Amino acid sequence: MNYIYGLLLVLLSTIACTDDLADLSFASAENIPAPSEISALLTVTQDNSGMVTITPTGNNANSFEIGFGDEKTETATVASGESTTHTYAEGSFEITVTAMGLNDLTATANIPLNLSFRAPENLEIKAEIDASNPFKLNVSATADYAAAFHVYFDTSNTEEAPTALGIDAIIGYEYPTVGDYTIKVVALSGGSETIETTQKITVSAPTNLPIDFEIFDASVLAGFDGGVMTVIDNPSKNEDNNSDKVGQIVKNAGQPWGGNIITLSEPIDFSTKKFIKMNVWSPRAGGKMLFKVENIAKAEIAYEQEVVLTGNSAWEEVTIDYSDIDVSKEYQKVILIFDNGTMGDGSLDFTFYVDNIKLASQSTSGGSINFPMSFEIPFETSSFDGGNISIIDNTKTDGNSSTKVAKLVKDAGQVWAGSKITVPNVYQLETDFTVTLNVWSPRADLSLLMKFEDAVGWPNTTATPEITATTTKANEWETLTFNFSGIDTSIDFNNLVLIMDNGAAGDGSDNYTIYLDDISIASFLDFEPQQALSSFDGGEISIIDNTKTTGNDSSKIIKLVKDAGQVWAGSKITVSEPYILTESTTIKLKVWSPRSGLNLLMKFEDAIGWPNTTATAEITATTTKADEWEELTFTFPTIDTSIDFTNLVLIMDNGAAGDGSDNYTIYIDDITKL
Repeated sequence: MNYIYGLLLVLLSTIACTDDLADLSFASAENIPAPSEISALLTVTQDNSGMVTITPTGNNANSFEIGFGDEKTETATVASGESTTHTYAEGSFEITVTAMGLNDLTATANIPLNLSFRAPENLEIKAEIDASNPFKLNVSATADYAAAFHVYFDTSNTEEAPTALGIDAIIGYEYPTVGDYTIKVVALSGGSETIETTQKITVSAPTNLPIDFEIFDASVLAGFDGGVMTVIDNPSKNEDNNSDKVGQIVKNAGQPWGGNIITLSEPIDFSTKKFIKMNVWSPRAGGKMLFKVENIAKAEIAYEQEVVLTGNSAWEEVTIDYSDIDVSKEYQKVILIFDNGTMGDGSLDFTFYVDNIKLASQSTSGGSINFPMSFEIPFETSSFDGGNISIIDNTKTDGNSSTKVAKLVKDAGQVWAGSKITVPNVYQLETDFTVTLNVWSPRADLSLLMKFEDAVGWPNTTATPEITATTTKANEWETLTFNFSGIDTSIDFNNLVLIMDNGAAGDGSDNYTIYLDDISIASFLDFEPQQALSSFDGGEISIIDNTKTTGNDSSKIIKLVKDAGQVWAGSKITVSEPYILTESTTIKLKVWSPRSGLNLLMKFEDAIGWPNTTATAEITATTTKADEWEELTFTFPTIDTSIDFTNLVLIMDNGAAGDGSDNYTIYIDDITKL
């Protein structure tokens, strides 16, 4: 029975399925409806970028084709439920959305888009002078909702076109001269909405020595009576002067004294350097250049020196001695006059170039730092009424590493017994100033009196106030301070006077013996030789007391020894400022040799060191006398004066091994340049 019922159920199910298949006609292509209710969700990014996200919607749609409705012709195909983006400018647009169904039926809708950008907010300018160029201004800007910026640099052009500035970008502009400028920055929204702000900036380029004209404010130049000065590209760029820019001076018809003025930003500091060095190009030999400095307000306060030029249409280095200038006055103008007394005509024959105007060092005595080189301490010492002063090797090195110091002793004599340190030129003093010195005293509470005196001598001596300082330590170095004020700087003070325990009689004992060093005034006194000495590969050099006084009365000389080592063993004399050399230089020196026929090699080297040392030619001179002083001459060929030669090298009998004996010991003094 159960079997019969099951069979009947299967038969009924089969009949039912057959009926359903007959009703599937509704799913045929012609019965699938076309897409409808087409639209799109538009989402605008709120940063004024113009980016819009488009999400199409619609019934019975399988995908969508988007036409963006602006000048761009491309379209985008988006699957149902997906989105696309597009960037618009500000304005009104009509987006076309075409929906595509499963039966290839389509439906289209036009969706309006009205895009208005928000005005930028919180605009800030960052304007900075370039670290390497005082005329260049670097500008950047930030603002909320800004798409870009326009910058106006306040140029002389009244119709200045804006310079575009991007987000997170920096642009630069180089101004032609110093001055106050008002820059304007406009923040752009991408549409019509903008915001702007201004900022005042000051462009300043101080004009002080050294002057190389590379970055230079031409507004400080002025000509007078026919003189014209401009900054131009270097017309004769070579190893003698490889600067890109130089000053051109043309002397036109006008007055015979026609010249040019460079007004500096502040007075020239002549307190420690009293030489002027500069490069000059002159079209002819034998021309003259007058170099004058002048007070900015009072023309009568001035100092000038004239030099004769080598000329011949080539660069040369000119050195001008200003050691006699009155340092108590201020000089802020530089005046250049070529061929003073001769009328110019503006031709090439009256066209000159100048460059690299700078101050150069000098010794305390007012001469060049390196020539002549006499190896003397650049001042004199003397004592009076029981005082005693000498320059000795420093034995009190704990707390003071100097090799030389001054030793002061107060012997029995007058209670005012003391000593003097005398310079050939005047001490460089200001109306109000302070002197410091290092002192080693055997006891605390030792008093030290200091004053400055002129060179007239008793009883007509003119002196500053007497200032006394007192030691606070025993058997160690300390610094004493002497405060001077109200000094008459019109007086030439040549002597520094020191009196220990003024009013008490000394006895010459250790209790009345002190040591001094590093007297700090404008003319710095540290009791060291001016040159640094060194040797190499078996050479030996030192400054000693002169024991060969017949024919040479110098108190100090150089001793050169060639020990066993390399055959090129020698020594160097090194200066802090480059040696002053010119083309075809001739050097002379005094030498005391134990034998005739000794060869002495001389050359100049830069400070780089082996193996990259740059050197001049090696010139050798030969002694003709034994056991007496004679003068040797070293004539150099052309020297590249653009190289800073700081070492003078001396090699005795180059190529032969020394043995350190008297036969390989010579003495040198008074190295001079013709």
